[in-house]
Amino acid sequence: MTAEDLPDKLADVVDDFAAVTERERLQLLLEFSEGLPELPARYAEHPELLEPVPECQSPVFVITELDDGDGATPPLQRAVRVFATAPREAPTTRGFAGILVEGLDGLPAAELLAVPDDVSDRLGLARAVSPLRLRGMAGMLGRIKRQVRESASA
Repeated sequence: MTAEDLPDKLADVVDDFAAVTERERLQLLLEFSEGLPELPARYAEHPELLEPVPECQSPVFVITELDDGDGATPPLQRAVRVFATAPREAPTTRGFAGILVEGLDGLPAAELLAVPDDVSDRLGLARAVSPLRLRGMAGMLGRIKRQVRESASA
């Protein structure tokens, strides 16, 4: 498990998981579940704007925004805002969403797009949660990256 090719915030998350026992990793995942921020009102009031993640067993939705700041920043250098929602009754899935929001929100688009697709495998949870749940996290990351690619090329 290595975090060397990850953005700093996501590397810190992976390092935190690597530093604890498997049982403690589940507790850490629950803490990320509890830390998933609420959606801003513009999305909470219009959930139809969010993209569903059918790879997840629970209803998870994601959306990204490119911050155009001054309007002169090239798209791939713009900061990405990442938002996600998952039901509190699905703490594992919600925890994965919390990890991605914590680790990806605010990154420049190019840096986010360079995040390896195997982040979920680096958390050391393969024996603690089902492969289906890990694929759900990979599905969230894939949809986030696709949205950013589409926004950056528009």
